[in-house]
Amino acid sequence: MIHRRLLLSATAGLLAAPCLARAQAWPIRPLRMIVAYPPGGAVDLAGRLIAEALGARLGQPVVVDNRTGGGGTIGTAAVAHAAPDGYTLGASAVNSLAINQYLYRNLPYDPEKDLVPASLGWEAPLVVVVPAEHVPVRTLAEFIAWAKARPDGVAFGSSGVGTTVHLSGEMLCRRTGIQGTHIPFRGGADALTGMLRGDIQMTVDNLPTALSNLRGGKLRALAVTSAARAPDLPDVPTMAEAGVPDFVVTSWGAVAVPAGTPAAIVERISAAMRDAAADPAVQARFRPTGNQPLGTTPAEAAARAARERPMWENLVRVSGATLD
Repeated sequence: MIHRRLLLSATAGLLAAPCLARAQAWPIRPLRMIVAYPPGGAVDLAGRLIAEALGARLGQPVVVDNRTGGGGTIGTAAVAHAAPDGYTLGASAVNSLAINQYLYRNLPYDPEKDLVPASLGWEAPLVVVVPAEHVPVRTLAEFIAWAKARPDGVAFGSSGVGTTVHLSGEMLCRRTGIQGTHIPFRGGADALTGMLRGDIQMTVDNLPTALSNLRGGKLRALAVTSAARAPDLPDVPTMAEAGVPDFVVTSWGAVAVPAGTPAAIVERISAAMRDAAADPAVQARFRPTGNQPLGTTPAEAAARAARERPMWENLVRVSGATLD
């Protein structure tokens, strides 16, 4: 029996040795960071900054690969089904990790089984914005009154069905009694273009996507969805301050890898993210985008997704949003 135990132990050690050696040598070539949304949007902005920060810390370039479509499902599925060798990462938005499973009957990946979030990556509030040229209001209360006075209500835009932007817009309309018609676009940048044309009257957008047009005066911010005011918009009230209580939603994302990626590699990515998030130079690069860099353990990242899933599941249900 003792000899059998020694043999099994030795065999297990031999089987584990190649995986350990690969993890110790990793990375020996460039990595790929899949972003499941178009260039110029909030996830893309965060993903590119994270790719740069990780590349500097891992000693290999991290190349961004935009795989768009399907509300983030195409790019996320590409991450989930990639070889679990540490060379494919995903800049995975909250949609991919905690929302899409309630939108799609046949989601091409299981966020709880096929992906491992190595670290939270970024977070930003959403902001209620209107086009300054087309909507004559300056506060959220004025917008609500203006929208209710319109016979056909208002059209609000988003970067796609089931996104945080869409569901937050639905929540705002339901909480305030606005008659709102949802107009989905192919990405946050396209939604803002539609707003500037006057095609839509409002969006509850990711702050990073809207920030440049807010600073340029083309858009007007009415409220932010975070619990506290955003440092980038110190004069813009929170939803509670603007008269809509219990409305706290943030847009966040994580760096995810395929399930089965060696734990040593996952921990190295996590450690690199924690180091990057604490670096004042990285924080300074993020600041103009409206995002805050985050670095956590894999367990903390998984817990964030698990904690928010019930909230998003309920929002999907009451909004009636569905895909497939």
